[in-house]
Formats: sequence, C-alpha cells, structure tokens
Amino acid sequence: MKKTLLTLLISALIFSSCNQKSTEKGADPNQEFDIVILNGRVMDPETNFDGIRNVGVKDGKIAIITEAEISGKETIDAKDHVVAPGFIDGHQHTIEPYVYRLMLRDGRTTLLDLEVGGFGPEIDKFYKQREGNAPVNYGVAVAHELVRAAVLDEFKDWKRYYTLDAVGTRSGKEGWSKTRPSLEQANEILKMMDEGLRKGGIGIGSTVGYMREGVSSREIFELQKLAGAYGRQIGMHFRLTPGSDVEETLGIQEMLANASALGAPANALHFNNPGYNLVYELLLRMQGKGNNVWGEIYPYAAGSTALNAVFLEPEIWVNALGNKYEETLQDVETGEFYTQETREEMLKKEPTRLVLVYKSKEEWIVNWIKMKGVAIGSDGMPFIPDDGLTWETPYEDFPNTHPRLAGSFAKVLRLARENNIPLMQAVSMTSYNYANPLGKMGLKAMQVRGRLQEGMVADITIFNPKTVTDNSTYAKGTLPSTGIPHVIVNGIIVMRDSEPIKRFDAGQPIRFEVEEKGRFEPLSVENWEKAFYASPADFSGAALK
Repeated sequence: MKKTLLTLLISALIFSSCNQKSTEKGADPNQEFDIVILNGRVMDPETNFDGIRNVGVKDGKIAIITEAEISGKETIDAKDHVVAPGFIDGHQHTIEPYVYRLMLRDGRTTLLDLEVGGFGPEIDKFYKQREGNAPVNYGVAVAHELVRAAVLDEFKDWKRYYTLDAVGTRSGKEGWSKTRPSLEQANEILKMMDEGLRKGGIGIGSTVGYMREGVSSREIFELQKLAGAYGRQIGMHFRLTPGSDVEETLGIQEMLANASALGAPANALHFNNPGYNLVYELLLRMQGKGNNVWGEIYPYAAGSTALNAVFLEPEIWVNALGNKYEETLQDVETGEFYTQETREEMLKKEPTRLVLVYKSKEEWIVNWIKMKGVAIGSDGMPFIPDDGLTWETPYEDFPNTHPRLAGSFAKVLRLARENNIPLMQAVSMTSYNYANPLGKMGLKAMQVRGRLQEGMVADITIFNPKTVTDNSTYAKGTLPSTGIPHVIVNGIIVMRDSEPIKRFDAGQPIRFEVEEKGRFEPLSVENWEKAFYASPADFSGAALK
C-alpha cells in the first residue's frame, strides 16, 4: 500500500512538473515588465501547451508565462483571445512599407521571400534598404532567376534587389528563362549565387517552373549542392508547376531526389496543386528518414502570376493541360477572363500584367489545412505599378491583387474553425511549421521564433478564435482581415486594437551571418570525370600511364 501511494505521489509530481514546464520557470513575477498580456489562451505548437495564462515581455523576449498576477508598463487584456507565436510568412513577394499594415492585420510578424528571393551579389542592399524601415521581420533567399538574368541577359537595372526587380528582368530579354548556359556561364551563375549565400541569404530560391526550357536537371542539382554546402534550403517552384497530378509529382521528385542524395534541406513551395496528396506523403516519408524537407500551401484554389508566364503559353496551358483561357485566366484589375486573342494583344502592351489562374478545386482547400507539419506561405503578389504607395495609403486605394496577399492566415484560422480542425493544428501552420525546419538549418533567428515559450523572442499574434476572418476576395484582394487585434514584434507593440502602429524600429533582419569566404568550387568536365569515372588500369591493377 505504501509503495502504491508513493508511486502515485511521484506520478503526480512528475505530471505537475510537466504541465508547468513552460509556465513557472521564468522571471520574477513581482517585477515590472515592458508589456503584460493578461488572461489569454496561450498556445505553443512546439510543446502543445494550451492554457489560460498571463505573459510578461521584457527586453524583447517572453520573460514569463504564469498564472500569477503580473504588471507592466503596457497592458493588453487578451480574455477570450488566443496568444500565439507571431505568424511567419515564408513566401511573400512584397516586403515594402505600403503592405505592412495589411500584413499586421493578418497577424504576420515575419515576411520572407524564399521563392524568388534577392539578387545574390547585392543581397546586403536588400537588407540595408529595410533596416529601421519595417515593423515586421524580413529576409530573402538568393534568387536563381535574377542571377540568370544578370548573366544571360546582362540585366543591370537593380532597384529593389529582390522579386520586384523581376518586373524589369521579365519584360525584356528571355535568356533568364529560355537559355541553356555554357559551362563558363554556369560557373558565373553559381559564383554569383554563392556570393549571396556568403552574405547571409536564407538558402536558394528557384522559380524553375518559369524557366523549364532553359534550366537543365544538372543546373538544379548544382544549385542544391551549393545550398547544401552551407546547410541551407532550396525553395522551389517546381519545374512542371502548374501541371497535371503526374507532372506536379515529377517536378517535386526532382528536388526531393537531389535533397536525399545531397543530404540538403528542401522546401516544397505552394504544392497546393493536383497531386498534392502524393507530394505530402513523399514529404512525410522523407522526414521520417531524417531529411529536413517540408512544404507550404496557400488556402486558395486560384494562383496568380504574370501574363507572360511560360506555362500560360497555349502549347502548355491549352493543348497539354486542356484548359480554356475563358474559364481559367482572369485579369486581376478588370476581372475579365482572357481569350487566346486578348491575351496575345495584352502581351504586346503589358507582358507582366497580373492575372488570376484557376488551377485547383475549392473542395481541396480544407484538406490542405488538415495536413500536419505543412506551413503557410501566402505567395503574396506585388502591386504593379506601386508608384506613390506608402504606409498611409488607404486600403481602398490599393490596386487589386490576389486575396492571398491580405487574407491567407486569417483564412486558415477561419476554415479550421468552420471545419472542426484542431486550433493547435492551424496555429502550428501559421508559425512553427516554418520556424522549425529553418531553425534546423542553423538559422538562429528561427530557433527563437514560432514558439510561445519563456526565453523566446516576443513575436506574438493575438486573435479571437471565434471571429477571426479573412475579408479579401478575388474582386477586392486588399481588404484587411479582422479578429486579430494585437501584434507584437521583438517586444514592441506594432498593432493595438486592430490599428497598425508605425514602429519601423521593430522589424529585424532574418539572415545568416556573413562569411569571409564563399564555398563554391568551379565545375569542370575533368574534375567530374576524375570523381566519377574509373581510372584506366591494366590487368595487374596498376594505373596506366
């Protein structure tokens, strides 16, 4: 009997200790904190902690999560609200002051462009432009597409040093998309990519789906080998995306086979396309074998791109995939659907004009949100043109764009609520599922974000789980989300009561440390043959001379 009672007592103590693991080990609750968040439902997707607690923020970090009474210089009452890790958007093409208010209204605290990315040799200029000029965190991968434009088209008119410069590179010559480089050009491309990695780029971003004619399998392999030399990811818009379920799967298998052979991280960008269920299974099975591979989706059936995208050519979009322009290709600004004739006319006037591309089924969206471990990447599109747009520009004065720019994260939370998907699953998708694999790569900034725990950076999003809603539509893609009243970035309140605050000192760069030397080794036929061909030998085993 005594043994039984002792066992029960020990078990109770262990349970109590585990239950309080993330709540009672922090700072002295009697001190004054910079910010206190009271009575909120604290949710941490890494530990699965879910409970009503008070949170104290001090010096930019979460100092305490407790049931005790605490006080601070600023107070947020979070009763009936979820206190979650700040939302991480790993696939955002517009990192500019004029979109920050929309990002905050959707709960986003970190914006990363991991698909196109930044121009490698000048990637430090991307970060310099945003230093002290953003209320959210920001970062980029190294852009495969932009470096190809520099080498193959001699493009030099850099202004933004990331995706937005594609308006220039995609409007002129087509070498970036359609030219197979010589060995000398290939080495120059890889050398420039290496320079971006050396300067801290978050891996490599490749839009090979827009360059399927010009980019060989060898080029993709060498890109992944280069990123892998730094232990960093490649984020890829697959070679055959958009395509059929067979083509989509083949496109990702190129990336995953390379990742497996090289032991390199890989990120399956917006795989919310036909064949998504098999792609998801491939990712899970590779994760089970220890590979740091993951994927992201955005919760919309339509995509968005430039009118001159190679896969929208009639040979692919109509003849190969069986689509009709009149049903699947819609002008973002006018709402009108194109015909083959009107598309050709517009290409002559405005080749990079934004369009909506209907490529998936609406009923698939809920299935995507059920997939454990998958992250949210909005693929938010830029405004073209964006002249004169500022932080103060009213939402109603923005030019139209795909609704995923403004509403992706709130939509995930709304659909989870409406379809009885566990709230922790949705919270994990908005934050931890991007932070975790990036942190595994050694990206220190992501090892302390995406979690609601003591000691972590205080990037925090507070939302009402009963009312959080996306309001943006295809007709008006810039309507802000509602039900997300408060956002904190690096311990600074950047939105209170749904009013974004112009704290441009809050956002921090997300990047690797700059290294003294690059890691690229030039390619040569001779070195490859030495590595992979058997040396000529006579029958005695001695090498021939």
